[in-house]
Amino acid sequence: MSNFESSLIKYLDAINEPLGLILLTLLAVAGIWFTIRTRGVQFRMLGEMLRLLFQRDKNSHDTHISSFQAFNVALASRIGTGNLAGVATAIALGGPGAIFWMWVMALISASNAFIESTLAQLFKIKGKDSFIGGPAYYINKGLKKRWFAIIFAVAIILDFGLTNNMVQSNTISIAFTSAFDISPWIMAIILTTLSLVVIFGGIQRIAKVSSVVVPFMAIIYLIITLYVIACNFHLVPQVFKIIVTSAFGINQAIGGTVGMAIMYGFKRGLFSNEAGEGSAPNAAATASVTHPVKQGLIQSLGVFTDTIFVCSCTAFIILCSGLYNTGANGIELTQLALNSEIGEIGSSIIAILIFFFAFSSILGNYYYGECNLFFISKSKNLLLAFRLLLGILVLWGALSTLELAWAFVDLFMAIMTICNLIAIILLGKYAVRCLNDYNAQRKQGLDPQYKSSTIPEIEDVTECWNHESD
Repeated sequence: MSNFESSLIKYLDAINEPLGLILLTLLAVAGIWFTIRTRGVQFRMLGEMLRLLFQRDKNSHDTHISSFQAFNVALASRIGTGNLAGVATAIALGGPGAIFWMWVMALISASNAFIESTLAQLFKIKGKDSFIGGPAYYINKGLKKRWFAIIFAVAIILDFGLTNNMVQSNTISIAFTSAFDISPWIMAIILTTLSLVVIFGGIQRIAKVSSVVVPFMAIIYLIITLYVIACNFHLVPQVFKIIVTSAFGINQAIGGTVGMAIMYGFKRGLFSNEAGEGSAPNAAATASVTHPVKQGLIQSLGVFTDTIFVCSCTAFIILCSGLYNTGANGIELTQLALNSEIGEIGSSIIAILIFFFAFSSILGNYYYGECNLFFISKSKNLLLAFRLLLGILVLWGALSTLELAWAFVDLFMAIMTICNLIAIILLGKYAVRCLNDYNAQRKQGLDPQYKSSTIPEIEDVTECWNHESD
C-alpha cells in the first residue's frame, strides 16, 4: 500500500468515525419514532407480511415485477458479504455481544424499512420495462428538493453501484482461494463476465436470477446451521448466555467492550440489513401492487429474514465452534468455524455460499446504481459507461486488498443513509396515512386498493396512483 493510500485511509477514517456516530444515533431515533407512530407495524403485522409475500396482485402483468421478485432483488443486495463475513467481523472486533445489538438494530429499524419502501411505492414513476423509484424520487417529488435528491443519488451510485461491489468480489476471491486454491485472476474473470451478462439484461433478468438464487441458497444455509446446532444442542443455552452477557456484562463494561459491541453490532447490522439506508426502496418501487403498504410490509420482512435469520445462522456456527477469539476475521473466520464442525469441506461450502450470496449482491447493488443514474441522466452512453466501470471494479476488487474501498463504502453509506433518514422523517406521515388506509380496508374484508385521493395534498405528484397502477 502506497503512502498516499495510507494517508487517504487515515483521513477518511477521521471523517467516518464522527459521521458514523451521527448516523447510528439518527438511525436508532428514527426507528424508535416510526415504531411508535406505526404502533409496532413490524411486529403486529408479521402474519400479513408472510401472506403478501406469495400473493400476486390481480392487476399485475407478466411483464411487471411481482412482490416476491422485488423482495428477492432487495434481499439479493441484503444477503451477501455482511451476513457471512460482516457478522464474523462484528464478533471478532466487538465480541459475541455485537450479535445482540445486531438483533436490536434489526427489530427497531424494520419500521424504517417499512416507511422508506412504502414511500418508494407511493412516489414511483413508470419506466420502460417496470416502475422506478426510491429515495431520490421521493425526495425530489415529495420534498421538491432536487439538489438534495442528487446528493443521495450520487452517494448510492458511488457506494452500492461501485465500491460496495469491490468488497463483494474481494470476499468471493478470498473464499475461493482459501477453499480451492483458485487463482484470484480466474475468479476475477469469471465474476466480471457473469456480472456483465446479467446486468446487460436489465431489471427483468436481475429479478429472475435473484428469485432463483436467493431463496435456494438461504435454505441450504439454514439446513447447514440446523445441522451444526443439532450437533451442539447442549451448547445453545451457553451461546445465548454469552451473547447477552457480552452485550451487558460488568466485565465487558469495565473493559470498554460494551461500547465496541454496540458500535460493531449496529454498524454491521446496517451494512447487512440496510434498513433505513435507502437502498432497498429502489427495489421496492419496481413491484406492481395495488397498495403501497404491501411493499412496505414485504421489505420490512426482508430485514427480519436478513438479520434475525441469516446473520444468526453465521453467529451460531461461529459461537458453537468457540473459535471467535482466535484472531481470525471476516470470511476466513466463518470458514474456520464451519471446518471445525463438519470437517475440511466446511471451507468449500462457505466459499460456494458466499459466491452466490455476494454475486446476487453485486446484481442488486448494480440495479440501485442504475436506478439512481437514471434519475440524474437518461443518457444511454452514461449507462454503458457505468456498466463497464462496474465490470472493471468487480475485476479490480477480486485482485486487490480493500482497506481504501471499505473506507469509501463507510463514507458514502453514511451520506446516503443520513439523507434518506432526513427524508423519511419529513415524509413519513404519508406512509403512516397509507398504513391507516390499508388497515381500514382490511377490517372491511377487502383486498386493499390505493387511490391517490387518500392523501389529497400529494395527489398531483403520485402519478402512478392517479389511475390504475398497471
